[in-house]
Amino acid sequence: MNYNILNEQEKYVIEQKGTERAFTGIYNDFYEEGTYLCKKCNTPLYKSGDKFKSGCGWPSFDDEIKGAVKRVPDKDGRRVEIVCASCGAHLGHVFEGEGFTAKNTRHCVNSISLNFEKKINENKKSYFAGGCFWGVEYYFQKQKGVKSVVSGYMGGFVDNPTYQIVSSGNSGHLEVVEVTYDESIVSYESLAKLFFEIHDFTQTNGQGPDIGSQYLSAIFYVDESQKNIAQKLIVELEKKGFKVATTLHPEVTFYKAEDYHQNYYNKTGKFPYCHSYKKIF
Repeated sequence: MNYNILNEQEKYVIEQKGTERAFTGIYNDFYEEGTYLCKKCNTPLYKSGDKFKSGCGWPSFDDEIKGAVKRVPDKDGRRVEIVCASCGAHLGHVFEGEGFTAKNTRHCVNSISLNFEKKINENKKSYFAGGCFWGVEYYFQKQKGVKSVVSGYMGGFVDNPTYQIVSSGNSGHLEVVEVTYDESIVSYESLAKLFFEIHDFTQTNGQGPDIGSQYLSAIFYVDESQKNIAQKLIVELEKKGFKVATTLHPEVTFYKAEDYHQNYYNKTGKFPYCHSYKKIF
């Protein structure tokens, strides 16, 4: 078997059974969808769906890919080591009976013992609120890798809202676009950057001449990865001196807007009146 070349720090953990310091590993607070591989031999070890947040300072999994991880009791009998079943690389230790998940098992793994292979989703969803959805839709439709853009409503407390009730400001909804994109062509970070570059994310009472709560700036994230990227970009903007009004929310029900709102500028031949592109990043 051919093995990957390891640096000295990797050798210390993987071959000499050392331990990286708690809360320092790249995968400790990392929740993208994909597969974790052995750093030494690339054998798939864990699925992202089995990863959970334990607060221990190291990546935690409550299950492994069948046959990929071998358990070896420590010589003193106090703990059980886990190693890659293919190459024997040291991964960490396994603990049972802690009650973190229904499986009652925690594989405590050194990040440095792992590589990560991201799952490519050709129909990933993202949701952005940046004022009138006509203008936001217009710019996202032009982005390479975007497969569809749908205008709609999110964040309110009324089921199946209409434009009339949303525009009254009494339903709690925001005008939002649902962007479906191919991750192999365009990243979520690129889409989020575009979002900030096509509207005034500092405005607190609407967008441009459109005033009202339904026109506020917001991002609805579908997973922790999107949330973390959005938070990172907001920090970057604040460091540039911007006072960011954009709020972040977990994904809720998306309601498609009426047909006459869809693909509005392409159908009418008009151009956005309160959105324009300005490079920031």
